[in-house]
Amino acid sequence: MTKVEKWMTRNPITIDADASIIETIHLMKEKNVRRLPVMKKGKFVGLITDRMIKEYTPSKATALDTWEVHYILSKTSVKDAMNAKPYTVTPDTDLTDAAQLIHDKKLYGLCVVDYKGDLVGIMTTTNILEALIAICKNPQTCQQ
Repeated sequence: MTKVEKWMTRNPITIDADASIIETIHLMKEKNVRRLPVMKKGKFVGLITDRMIKEYTPSKATALDTWEVHYILSKTSVKDAMNAKPYTVTPDTDLTDAAQLIHDKKLYGLCVVDYKGDLVGIMTTTNILEALIAICKNPQTCQQ
């Protein structure tokens, strides 16, 4: 069986739990990512996604002007908007099990942690599609 370790993104870009939502938005745009594992003192403590930020941000119907919204988001830390208990898998999880979890829970990615709970990667729907394409083009890949 093909394992998560073969297809995951290693050393994902992360953000500190005390960083502001504005810093998070800028980092996501700069690095062209939609999710960031959250770290505190070198330990994995959660996940923040672009969707979580959108849900946390006041709607366009608010009476607040752009500067007020920016100010609020610059004073709000990641730990206030993150998911502190994201779904995770280990590097030796079967790729099909990871894909099934993403499908069943309607997720867009999973954090990959080792047996100590340390972050070692991220498995996204893009990673799974890359694996599917490679496996379908070369069926021997599936047996590695």
